[in-house]
Amino acid sequence: MSVEFYPRWFVAHTQPHAEAKATVHLNRQGFQIYFPRYLKRRRHARKIETVAAPLFPRYLFVSVNMSVQRWRSIYSTVGVARLVSNGDEPTPVPVGIVEALKDREDANGFIKLEHRAPFRAGEKIRVLDGAFASCFGLFEGMAERDRIAILLDLLGRKVRVVLDADLIAAA
Repeated sequence: MSVEFYPRWFVAHTQPHAEAKATVHLNRQGFQIYFPRYLKRRRHARKIETVAAPLFPRYLFVSVNMSVQRWRSIYSTVGVARLVSNGDEPTPVPVGIVEALKDREDANGFIKLEHRAPFRAGEKIRVLDGAFASCFGLFEGMAERDRIAILLDLLGRKVRVVLDADLIAAA
């Protein structure tokens, strides 16, 4: 790999759940870090909460000017397992990838993900929890951001019900 005179983005593979720790230590060494995160809905003990989650668990982007910075110090940084490499040389991220991710951030710095329907119209589904637990129905479509419209067979007819997306699964 030829030495370049401008910073490029590289990918650091971190130790499990150590992205924040690696970010702090890499920043102390003068490296610019990009750690893309998104808001994830998590369900626990019948509670649904929104939490920040890494877009790429165990990976973060490090901007390095190979001709000026001591990039090999990244290998011994607390929280970092290794740099993604091709042989002995770190592999640069293609130009524009990090910028494209940053363009998808909202005002709070979280990546906005597209919400696609998890099933096809007419696909058979099963309700996992709630008043209709264990009922079977047909996927109708997305009602709103995280809500899904389904058709349930209730009392001999099809009834349209809107549920949270995490309450249904394929039958």
